[in-house]
Amino acid sequence: MNQRFVSVLVFAFVVAAGASFLLYRLMSGRMTTEAAPSTVEIVLASRKLELGTVLKDSDLTLSGWPGTPPPGASTNKDDLIGRGVVSTIYEKEPVLETRLAPKGAGGGLAPIIPKGMRAVAVRVNEVVGVAGFAVPGMRVDVLISGTPPTDRGYAGNVTKTLLQNIEVLSAGQVYKKDAEGKPIVGQVVNLLVTPQQAEQLSLAINQTTIQLVLRNPLDTEIAKTPGTAMNKLFAGTGTPEPRPARRVARPVRTAAAAAPPPQPAPAPQPFVMEIFQGGKKTESKFAQGTGEAR
Repeated sequence: MNQRFVSVLVFAFVVAAGASFLLYRLMSGRMTTEAAPSTVEIVLASRKLELGTVLKDSDLTLSGWPGTPPPGASTNKDDLIGRGVVSTIYEKEPVLETRLAPKGAGGGLAPIIPKGMRAVAVRVNEVVGVAGFAVPGMRVDVLISGTPPTDRGYAGNVTKTLLQNIEVLSAGQVYKKDAEGKPIVGQVVNLLVTPQQAEQLSLAINQTTIQLVLRNPLDTEIAKTPGTAMNKLFAGTGTPEPRPARRVARPVRTAAAAAPPPQPAPAPQPFVMEIFQGGKKTESKFAQGTGEAR
């Protein structure tokens, strides 16, 4: 084989190998740079933070966040300590400004109540609370059942829709004690209402039976319902109608006729005694009731 040809072939191989090596180093360096983006330390929740929690130092932790941090994230724990949680924050989730109450507002339920609104607590059970589906953010209607007063007394049991499209602000358990001092767990739902609705709901809680009805949050139409009475439930079921009461004619009372004047008592007739002496006849008259002769 021609020695010159071999030399050219070897030179070409060396050049190709060198170019491949340089290309490999260039590409690997670029991939390393892309694989290691810059990180920023932001504040994360060290545990699950429930609604109303007041943040402490132990509830927060600093951790690296790759790339751009989410809007509202904080890089300083001191700016968040003492503020209340208005929406549940899960473990390792960034503590955002929108999930916290304003500085100085404290914790609990009050900071999340909008201006001009009120929160009314309604004690419920599994039935009244829609089997536990009445959770924060859901929308419900409030039905009341009772016996409304009328001009003629009471008209029987009636069920009526009192409030519609009411937001559930919070739901949880409350612990009370019975007469013997034993703890009782009760379910409480807080509803977000206007001041006027709060008055209506407060009266309904004390005077009627309440039922919550779950509705679609996207359904905001207010339905017009007349309410349902007991007699309407049994309408058309063949129940015999009560017979009308018989009317008995009663004599009309009129003014009594004037009584005739009393008649004078007749004069008593005298008692006559006839006495015969021989052929002579004599009469003696005696007044009745007396022994005196006339």
